[in-house]
This record gives sequence, structure tokens and C-alpha cells, in this order.
Amino acid sequence: MKFTSGNWLVKEGFTINHPRIVHDIDVTEESVTLYAPCKDINHRGDTLDGPMLTIKLSSPSDNIIRIQTWHFKGGIKKHPNFDVKNESSTHHLDTNDDEITFISGDLNVKINKKQFGMKFLNGDKKLTESDSKGLAWITGPENSTYMRGQLRLHVGEQLYGLGERFTPYIKNGQTVDIWNEDGGTSSEQSYKNIPFYMSNRGYGVFVNHPEEVSFELGSEVVSKSQYSVRGEYLDYYIINGPTPKEVVSRYTNLTGKPALPPAWSFGLWLSTSFTTDYDETTVNHFVDGMAERGIPLSVFHFDCFWMKGFEWSNFVWDDEHFPDPEGMLRRLKDKGLKICVWINPYIAQKSKLFDEAVENGYLLKRPNGDVWQWDLWQAGMGIVDFSNPKACKWFADKLKILLDMGVDSFKTDFGERIPTDVTYYDGSDPYKMHNYYAYKYNEVVFELLKKEKGAKEAIVFARAATAGGQKFPVHWGGDCDSTYEAMAESLRGGLSLTMSGFGYWSHDIGGFENTATPDVFKRWTAFGLLSSHSRFHGSSSYRVPWKFDEESVDVARHFVQLKNSLMPYLYSAAVENSKTGIPVMRSMLLEFPEDTLCETLDKQYMLGESILVAPIFNEEGVGSYYLPSGIWTHLLSGEKIEGNIWRKEKYDYMSLPLFVKENTILPRGAVIDKPDYDYSSDITFHVYALQDQVDTNTIIHDVHGKMTGSLHLSRQGRSILVKADMNGKAYSIVLHDEKSISTTTSGTWSAELNAVKITPAPSDYSFTITL
Repeated sequence: MKFTSGNWLVKEGFTINHPRIVHDIDVTEESVTLYAPCKDINHRGDTLDGPMLTIKLSSPSDNIIRIQTWHFKGGIKKHPNFDVKNESSTHHLDTNDDEITFISGDLNVKINKKQFGMKFLNGDKKLTESDSKGLAWITGPENSTYMRGQLRLHVGEQLYGLGERFTPYIKNGQTVDIWNEDGGTSSEQSYKNIPFYMSNRGYGVFVNHPEEVSFELGSEVVSKSQYSVRGEYLDYYIINGPTPKEVVSRYTNLTGKPALPPAWSFGLWLSTSFTTDYDETTVNHFVDGMAERGIPLSVFHFDCFWMKGFEWSNFVWDDEHFPDPEGMLRRLKDKGLKICVWINPYIAQKSKLFDEAVENGYLLKRPNGDVWQWDLWQAGMGIVDFSNPKACKWFADKLKILLDMGVDSFKTDFGERIPTDVTYYDGSDPYKMHNYYAYKYNEVVFELLKKEKGAKEAIVFARAATAGGQKFPVHWGGDCDSTYEAMAESLRGGLSLTMSGFGYWSHDIGGFENTATPDVFKRWTAFGLLSSHSRFHGSSSYRVPWKFDEESVDVARHFVQLKNSLMPYLYSAAVENSKTGIPVMRSMLLEFPEDTLCETLDKQYMLGESILVAPIFNEEGVGSYYLPSGIWTHLLSGEKIEGNIWRKEKYDYMSLPLFVKENTILPRGAVIDKPDYDYSSDITFHVYALQDQVDTNTIIHDVHGKMTGSLHLSRQGRSILVKADMNGKAYSIVLHDEKSISTTTSGTWSAELNAVKITPAPSDYSFTITL
């Protein structure tokens, strides 16, 4: 929200009050509180009349500083609030006549006592600062009040994140309102609004407010980032890096680490699509058609019309189209498939559950006590009140019936259009609940899946989210068109989301609205199967590859098999995410923060730490991409390229810019027809451009996230020392682009593959390869 008119004037009807000095300090073991009047105090009489801000500094953990600011503290405390962890830290305080320094780890804030201002530093390096106007209490029309924070943007500073945003990847110059809306992928609206952004200077800012937060990012004042909320209180955290990965990791320490998704979820999901006509015969035709064409399929998804129209959600199969749902699900599962069904938290008036929900008080109500209803989406629909524990259990009990039938997962659609002219069972503030509703909705479903299926099997396919929603993976990008432009905007949204603490992200391969051309579908298929999660889904047409052309079948088969073979690598990246918060699908900036050229890249990304993916966004088949410094090897062709270079070249549909960075040990599995298998059995370790004087290693996990093997390589000149712990299982090592090798081990060696196949007897085994 903007409060000024240009550089000199305040907007009509607004008054801005900001602290001038630090008049007094209150120090406790946990925090320091500053009392900062909004005028100079020259004599005792100046303490009369006028506002004063109360500013509390604390540290929930090392390298994070929390700043809470109040004008009036006596207001009724409203809820809900984000579930933010507060751990111990080693913070301490230094003070003198001019300055207060609050220190947490390497992060410190210096506060000018005589002319209020705050400087945030990593050691001696300044990250950002808040000048004398950087905190403010603002009055507006009709007795409205606001709290505002500002931080300086330095020359060349770039900002990222704020959830899944389809506008430009770099957020400088944008106004961003943190307010969940169902706006598709082609507007400034977003399904997943996260009040957290990251700077390329090595810090992040998390505004701890579930309600609407308005960000002006170099827009109202071009040299400042700004965040404001309605009311009398502002709460935000400054999170130190100094690397982007450390910022993300520390942010997810606060708001929660993503759960580890089941390995089967990384395979291909196939949907009925939305408004298409389908029954069990149609479903079997598509499932069997994929098998007949050799396209591995892991999950089949039933979209909305598994239930009767006008009755969403009643959680009852449409008996006209699915007369034997339990038998159908059993038959599908006999084909090796997991089953997902679409749900949402809205109960239509025609649903058999509506009267039951009304009678028990399970739906949101208007202030006069009426159930809140409207006709958009479903006629007369109400909305489940997840602030009511009994409503949560009721909703989960209905879903449990489906799990007992054989359903494995739920697509938790919607949850964005949540009204504010309502009352909640537990007295929640409707403005705070608008965004937070998505968290509660997904939490109820995810916790049910954990309880019934086990923690290692729980997964939702969610659309809406707010801060903390990353704990309930996975999320997909919502309703996009079937064009290259929509494909690119989807990627921007995904990169922004994973810069906001989310580990996994998917999108509708080929687009949702309309129907893609065969050209777009094939390029999007490669992109989709090189994302963390992959789904064929659309609106009014089927998305099986042969509906586009026969080459689409070949492309789908090729990239599904490729992804399945990469699962030992991808699943280890997922295990890392569950521990560190570093996303599986990540922007170039996260992996190469020292490379200035990576700060702006939004048409390519890293899949894990070692594989670079640059989807093709044009019908000419031209891939345009940047390789950071080092030697890069094309995963499919084996071509080696010296990095620090921009390239453009044509690719057929079976390829795209897909490169492995130097010093990588890339584990490839022996299975290509499914994503969940024994990753350590007959595994091949592909070694790419191992440089002299380099140590590198890789770890193998099983489908439950348990470490089952490791390989460590150390190169000195023409000798590579190999240390392996594969628990007695056979494995191969492939040294790419090496002309000849010999080895001290008794394992077999293939000169054609530049490979050595080892079947060690002991679990801990080492040998030397000579180049």
C-alpha cells in the first residue's frame, strides 16, 4: 500500500509518525525493548502528547533477529498466527551513549539512539538498514491505522520470493499484496502468498502476519523495500545467510521443514482432466494405453466429476459412471498404480453432507448466524470451518472412507476464495484466516494421510498455501493456458515459490486451459518430467500423449524413463530438503550466488545441486541458456562445454539443454519403469569432469529416506581414490570422457563404457583408478 505522493508529499488523509530517538531501554535475558517517541525530547514537557513506538528485539535462534513494534499494545489479541518456532540463541547486547548493538550469531543490528535508525550487518558487512523513517505508525481515512517497515535497497540489490508469483521473477518495482486469490497464472494474483522475500545481498525478511501484508518493493520509494499491515502492530524477522541456501534453511527452521514425500509420487501422474466425460472404461483405456505404449505410470488421478455435478463435495462416487468404485480401485491398484482423487473444502447445498454440516455448525457463518453461501463454483455452497475441531474430524472421517476404499492421496484444490464477512467457531479473525485457511485445510488432510498411511506415505497435491504450507507437500501451479507464454510464467511462479521455502512444485503438463499444440505439449512434457513432480492434466480435453501425435508418445516415454532412472539422485535431494529446507527444484541463484549473471535467470533452473535444466519456450526448438563457470556435460549427448558462457542451439523433441556440472557423481538407477525401487541395487555412478585435487561424494537413500550406500572420490593427478560403502551390492562407476582406465580392484572393467563394475565383498571397500 502506498502512503505518499511522490518524494515530498503524504497522500491526502494520511499522517505518518515515525520514531525520532531512543528515549529509554528495557533489557531482559530474552530481549531488549526500546521506547522511541515520534518527536524530539528536548525537555520534560516534550514527553506529553504524541505517539511513541515500543520496539522489541529478540532472537528465536542464531542469525535471526525479530523486530516487534507496537503503537498501542492494548488491543484484543487476534488469531490465528503462524506456527513459528522459537529456539534458544546466543544473542547479547552492547550499548554506549550513541548506539545499541543487538547480536545473534553473525547477525547484528546497530540502533542509533539519537536519531533513530537500524543497520543490519553480517559481521562487519552491511546487509541493509532502516533509516529514521523506516518504522512508522500511520493514520488514514475513517480512523484506519497502519504499521509500516522499510529497508534500504542498495545498488544492484535484487529481491525474490513472496510465494508463487507469475509476474517478473525479480520483484523489484512491484507492488505485491499477500492475499490468496484464484486468478490463474496470467495475472498478479497468486494462489500461494508467502510474506517472505530474499535478497541477493544474503538476507531474508519474513513478515509474521497471516493477514494481508502489502509489499512495495522499490515501487513507492525506489530505493527501499516496504511492508505494511493494518492495525497497531508490526512483527518481522531479519534472517541472515550469508548464502541464499542458508537463508532458506533458517527460514524453514522458523516455519517448518517440508515432509519427505513418498518415492512413488515422483513418477508420472495421469488425470482424467476436469470437464471431460469419463467412466471406468475410459480410465482403463487410458491406463492400458499408457502401458501398451511403454509409458511408465505411477498415479492415476480422478478429477472433480468422480462425484456428481452440483454435489461437490459429497465424497461419494457418481454411481452412474462408477457403479463399483471399490472394485475399480482394486483393479487399478493391481496394475501397480496409486490413486488420487480431487476434493475441496466447499459443501454444495445439493450435497448430502450439507444439512449435516449445517445442523452441527461445521460451516462458516455470517455475523447474523446464517450459513455463508454463494453460487460461484457450486450452487448454494458453504465452506467448512476448520477452526472447529469437530468439523476437522468430520471432514477427515469422510475422507477416511475413501482411503479405506483404496485411495492413496488427495488433490486439495481451492481454499483461496475465503470470505471475510464471516465468523469462525473459535473466534478467529476472518482477515487473518483468509490466507491461513489454506494451511488449516491442507493440515487436516495431510495429518489424516499420515495417520492412516504412515508418515512416509503422506502426500497431497495442493493449490493454495501460505507460510508454513511447505510442511504439506506437494503443490502445483494452478490454472495456466496451453501456450509457451503460460509455460514460462509457470516456471517463474515455481522458482518464486521454491525461493519461499517450498521444496516441491509441479504444473499441468501441456497447460490447463484450452489444448496445446503438439509442439507445445512435447516441449512442456520434457519440462514437466524434469520438475520435482509431474502430472498430465487439463480442463476440457484429455492429456494422454497419443491425443497429440505419435511423437508425443515417444517423448513422454523417453522422459518418464529418464526421470525414473534419476531417482537415486532425486530422492537424495528430497531427503536433503526434509533436513535443510533447500528445495529440490531451485533457482540458479541458490546454487551459484557468486555469479552475478545467475541473479536474473528465470527460464532455467537446477534440479538438485548438479543438473541444469533449460526448457525450450519456442516453436523453433531453440534452447537459450547460460552455463556458469566450470566444465558442463550434456546428460544425454555427452557433449562437454566450458562454462561462463551463453549459448543458443536447436534441439529436437527428445532433448533440451540438460547439463551436469563438473565434479558430480550422478547416481543412476537400473530401473526405468517405476520411480520406487531399490536404488542401491546395480546402481551406476556417473562421474562428470572430476578435476584434480578435488574430493566429492554422493549418498544413496532407500525409498524410506534411510541411507543405504555412499561413494567418495578423491582425485590426485591421474589417480582417483575410490571409497565405497554399498553394503555388498554390485555397482558400476562410469568416468565420462576418459580414454582409458585401469584399477587395482578385481572388478571387471569395460573400456567401451570407460566403466568399472564392482562387486565388493566387504561393506567398506576402497581401491584406486588410474587414468
